[in-house]
Amino acid sequence: MADINITDAAQEKLQAKGFLDIEVSPELDLFLEIERLKKEKNAIILAHYYQDADIQDIADYIGDSLGLAQKAEKTTADLIVFAGVHFMAETAKILNPDKKVVLPDLRAGCSLADSAPGDQFKAFRDRYPDHLVISYINCSAEVKALSDIICTSSNAQKIVETIPKDQPIIFAPDRNLGAYLIKKTGRDMVLWDGTCMVHEIFSLEKITKLRTRHPNAKFIAHPECEDAVLRLADFIGSTTALLNYTKKDDATEYIVGTEAGILHQMQLASPQKTFIPAPPTTNCACNDCPHMKLNTLEKLYLCMKYEQPELLMDPVLMVAARKPIERMLEISAKYGL
Repeated sequence: MADINITDAAQEKLQAKGFLDIEVSPELDLFLEIERLKKEKNAIILAHYYQDADIQDIADYIGDSLGLAQKAEKTTADLIVFAGVHFMAETAKILNPDKKVVLPDLRAGCSLADSAPGDQFKAFRDRYPDHLVISYINCSAEVKALSDIICTSSNAQKIVETIPKDQPIIFAPDRNLGAYLIKKTGRDMVLWDGTCMVHEIFSLEKITKLRTRHPNAKFIAHPECEDAVLRLADFIGSTTALLNYTKKDDATEYIVGTEAGILHQMQLASPQKTFIPAPPTTNCACNDCPHMKLNTLEKLYLCMKYEQPELLMDPVLMVAARKPIERMLEISAKYGL
């Protein structure tokens, strides 16, 4: 494939919208080309479990938000290619301010992060000046900078439990995860009213019917699901915890209540087992995150080749947002999370 001459105007468009108008030859071996570019540029590909199978297969590291943050903090690569959504790439940049961070599609946002605009969250936080703010990592850099500690679904319970009982807490932005943590820890936290579009839409009725058709299947769910759905679950945990559970558990069938991308890793780890995505309330593929799925192998290749679109952030904001992330990483390391 011939090199593409990117003009200044095209560069601006690419920075804003990604590689929307560039076609990749179908004869190109993208796996081979991406491996070549990784070596040539000393690049690392970090991918979330919710990415397409092809991207997971080419990634150097696949994980949930905690694992990705930990890997980003320790990488020695010159170029970080983040196959995930915007807030994840932001976290990598915050932890590596001097490295170039690129992502295949800048439009890959997050419905949960979008539910907490920075200015609105600041006004909310200011109503509770004596509260400590724990924010789920699925939030913008602006919200991170307004927080005291960041958490993920893997370490949220432990982080809440480390806070003195007489210290009031705001938990944001996911109300379902917050409600789950209140049940698990007994802490009466103030919750921001945000949700994830994927985990919010699982159908209680359809899951119940599915369990009737598969009586030997266990239902496992992410704590971002609604409480009524979680009450049906045989196991509740982060994406990584769900994956590990299916590796160690004796059951041979699982109904999986989280984004369907994780089924690829579950099937690779346990090929003899059956994994069924939990059904949504509609007939659409709503257990696929549309933001995560904006990234494709073709965009990943182009993003590595041209090192665009690059994630650029305000240095002052990065410094402010880094402190609560580092606090999370410190607590996670202390407790072996």
